[in-house]
Amino acid sequence: MDSIRENDLNRVDLNLLIVLLVLHREGSVSRAASKLHLGQPAVSGALARLREMFNDPLFVRTAKGMAPTPRAQDLVTALLPVMDQMQQVIFQRPVFTPEQDQHTFRLGMSDWVERWLMPGMMADIAQMAPGIRLQVTVSDPFQDGEKVQQDKVDVAISVVEQVPAGVEREVITQMGFCTMWHPLQLSLTSPLSLDVYTEIDHLLVSYRGASSSSIDLILADCGRKREVRYVTPNFSSLPLMLRQIPALATVPQGLAEGWVADYGLQFADVPLEVPAFTLSLLWNKRRNNDEALRWLLEKLRARMQGWEMFSECV
Repeated sequence: MDSIRENDLNRVDLNLLIVLLVLHREGSVSRAASKLHLGQPAVSGALARLREMFNDPLFVRTAKGMAPTPRAQDLVTALLPVMDQMQQVIFQRPVFTPEQDQHTFRLGMSDWVERWLMPGMMADIAQMAPGIRLQVTVSDPFQDGEKVQQDKVDVAISVVEQVPAGVEREVITQMGFCTMWHPLQLSLTSPLSLDVYTEIDHLLVSYRGASSSSIDLILADCGRKREVRYVTPNFSSLPLMLRQIPALATVPQGLAEGWVADYGLQFADVPLEVPAFTLSLLWNKRRNNDEALRWLLEKLRARMQGWEMFSECV
């Protein structure tokens, strides 16, 4: 942009250049006026200003109409591709071709969402769009909306229900909870009784360090209480912890399949009426017409909507 001379450009009326191009194409003031939806006097006035600007007659009358001077022909030859490119930049959306384009998307999510969603998502993208890179930022419901609003991430996958101004929220799917343990530490079968559930120590994930959750409120309504032995902000540490101690962890159902396969855990329904939660996509409203982002949202929707609890509880 350093090469732009603002003072020179301020003296140029782009509308006059359009008149020049249409006059060249039509070879007639009256036909040019019709194409431009202007009166003939307006086009004649524009031609007079063009002649003054370029210090050249530009067009001369002949028996076949108005013929361009060499100067006019040179101007038209130079201006046509420039005006065509300008029109494309202004009026055409950039085309996103995932099979060919190089692009990095920034996603915000908690570690359990990453464990549940991203291995399959990344496998899909690596196959269909090898130039696409995904960069995950650890987030949580207390940060998701703000990160999207401030453009720190392109998309957040979140359980949040309220979002800041300017942030789109699209509910994609619902998910419940299950309770997991390691069979080397606990010999349990499904269904779990409420007595068993409250007699065994629990591991809890809390993003803000709280030692209780909505489950404890539900238990309190039943006149029950559980012992939370360990609190962490990360789901990823729970499988290894469960292998080491006799404890239960109540986690989103989406983790069950992977943790059974990778860590040998077992799971059962929570012996309480625990409401399911919603998973939503969050993005900035300003980017509703962003073709690349719309493609990513479509892929995330398909992957999230396609999940199922992989089997009945053990």
